[in-house]
Amino acid sequence: MLDACLALVAGLALTGCAQSLRRDPAPMPDAPAAAAATQMDPQRDVLVVVDNPVAAPPARAGSNLLGYAPTRQYGLGQQAAAALQAIGREHRLREVAGWPIKSLGWYCAVLRPAPGESAEQALARLGADARIKLAQPLQDFSVQSARPAQSPSPPSSSPPSARAPAPRYNDPYLDLQRGFSALNAGAAHARSRGRGVGVAVVDTGADAGHPDLRGRIRTTLDLVEADPAAFARDAHGTEVAGIVAATSNNGVGIAGIAPLAVLDLYKACWYPAAPGDGARCNSFTLAKALAAVADSRARVVNLSLGGPADPLLRRLLQQLLEQGRIVVASLPADGRMSGFPADTPGVIVVGDSARVAAPGSLGAPGSDILTTRPGGGYDFASGSSMAAAHVSGVAALLLSAAPSLDPARVRALLFGAAGSARELDAAAAVEAAIAGTAAPARP
Repeated sequence: MLDACLALVAGLALTGCAQSLRRDPAPMPDAPAAAAATQMDPQRDVLVVVDNPVAAPPARAGSNLLGYAPTRQYGLGQQAAAALQAIGREHRLREVAGWPIKSLGWYCAVLRPAPGESAEQALARLGADARIKLAQPLQDFSVQSARPAQSPSPPSSSPPSARAPAPRYNDPYLDLQRGFSALNAGAAHARSRGRGVGVAVVDTGADAGHPDLRGRIRTTLDLVEADPAAFARDAHGTEVAGIVAATSNNGVGIAGIAPLAVLDLYKACWYPAAPGDGARCNSFTLAKALAAVADSRARVVNLSLGGPADPLLRRLLQQLLEQGRIVVASLPADGRMSGFPADTPGVIVVGDSARVAAPGSLGAPGSDILTTRPGGGYDFASGSSMAAAHVSGVAALLLSAAPSLDPARVRALLFGAAGSARELDAAAAVEAAIAGTAAPARP
């Protein structure tokens, strides 16, 4: 049960629930390809990548690849189509879904072995096929969050005297935002609020019509099931989006770390039918999302998820880093940085500062964080997912204050402003960015 402070939150949130919610128009992929994501079987299916030259002429309009869907829908060139047809025939594989990775000139397909054959057996043969650039298991990933065991008590409304005075806010739940206070975000807002900086959130869907998120969403793209209703009721992405960029001084709810940033929401994760299960993703849906981010204007990429090492996803993430994107990822619950996305050099890995630090990771608030929930509501959430969202917001503040910053400089400012305390001071980092100096570490 929620205690009195959260009962107040829930009661006031009813007003938000009663407001009419507007969902911005969003481009969605063709339903057959998207719907296939939830039907994939990570125990059986494999992922194959072949060359797909951009300049190649398209396959015959209306033709089917391995009995799946019209190839013209997915940018499949003639060379890739021929290769996959032959691979499917020779190795007894059926395509479940396919997608072009245009920025790399590849085509990625999820293939299912014939009945009686395991994924391991299929991969053993595919690895020796010269037509294939990459063959790997279809792997599972999960978001890094959990509901708090019990509701927290409200923090003190008086900030420490050493901190700079914060601007005035009329957001009624601001005093319940532990992360906002701990990061000194109010003082940072005197210099930067993240205006216009694009943050790509690769996650579940989110309630784009939430009163605290309306006007903050630039793009939504569902890469899982093409179901707008499911997209809007997804909890985890709504929680992450609110921490990053909930609108401030709008008289409702909370204030985001970067309340004038804009969000691009990519749904690559979904909730299984079983009640209580957390959101999951797979190699294919995440690959589609990262490929889409590569063609976007987002400067910050938030990945509040994790799983095993994945060659395809690592290559796509490297491409984003080479493009100069700031990539922020959540530290896995076991504290190990050997899987995707934490294992990619250049990624800023963030853990809950209340827990034991992992070498090379940054700390941010991740316990009992009040944030947005679907249906116009608010609730507390915990996990390194929430910690990563805080740091993505601070990165947007830095880029707004000093647009010419490169990823190495952003990283140095974030870690420099944390020091041995491991939890960064957003105001100090912003001041250092503007001055072009090193950020003073928090005492």
